[in-house]
Order: sequence, then C-alpha cells, then structure tokens
Amino acid sequence: MKKIVGLVLIALLIFFIVAQPDAAANSLQNIIAFLRNAAESIVRFFTSLV
Repeated sequence: MKKIVGLVLIALLIFFIVAQPDAAANSLQNIIAFLRNAAESIVRFFTSLV
C-alpha cells in the first residue's frame, strides 16, 4: 500500500512539473526559502544560548 501511494505521489509531482513548470519552480523556491529561514532561526537560537 505504501509503495502504491509513493508511486502515485511521484506521478503527481512529475505531472505538476510538466504541466506547470513556472508554478512548480515557484513552489520549490518557497520551500527552500522556508527551510533556509528555519535553519537560520535554529542557529540563532543556539547561538543566543552560548
């Protein structure tokens, strides 16, 4: 069951990239920006503890 769900998610991701590449790129940029901000916040937190 997990394997089928994983394959469906990958297929939907590929479809999204092919059908709307600009939107897919924008979504990826937003995810990367979110992860970068989260990492910077964690580093700032631990730096302030020292």
